Amino acid sequence: MIKTTKIITPIGEMTAAATDEGICLLEFSDNKVLSSDYENIVLLFKASVKKGRNRHLRQLKKELKEYFTGKRKEFSVPIVVPGTEFQKSVWSTLLNIPYGTTMSYQEQAHILKNPGSVRAVAHANSMNRIAIIIPCHRVIGSDGKLVGYGGGLERKKWLINHERKHSFKPSDLVLF
Repeated sequence: MIKTTKIITPIGEMTAAATDEGICLLEFSDNKVLSSDYENIVLLFKASVKKGRNRHLRQLKKELKEYFTGKRKEFSVPIVVPGTEFQKSVWSTLLNIPYGTTMSYQEQAHILKNPGSVRAVAHANSMNRIAIIIPCHRVIGSDGKLVGYGGGLERKKWLINHERKHSFKPSDLVLF
């Protein structure tokens, strides 16, 4: 059984889903692909979806609240991300982008030791079903421009600015 709930955030309502093993979906409720994401998780997990809560959804709600207040920079809620080996490798690189920083799709392809795979990397990023936790919002174009985010470019900009604002520490200052 997959449990789902809605979570209100400063940048809009999100829909979350979890199995007994962990979070399998976190997406903005107004995202055009949300209904296909639901269909995919039903097929991937061979389970039905029902509104409700479980321990992972309660933990997610708490951690998202901490994230949006700038107190949390890393998530510890378990996630379950079925996909192809290539998708999993792409999503793994996303998890390694430090809070408050960005990376280009080209840099992500180089990390994967496949510099010609920029388009495939971008497509795999778009297949990420767990927004914010798997931080595809931290990936930008090679020219530094904001491109490609299922939640919308305004939200992507907000998330990047939010993380940059909260990643600054007084110890980062260099005094002469």
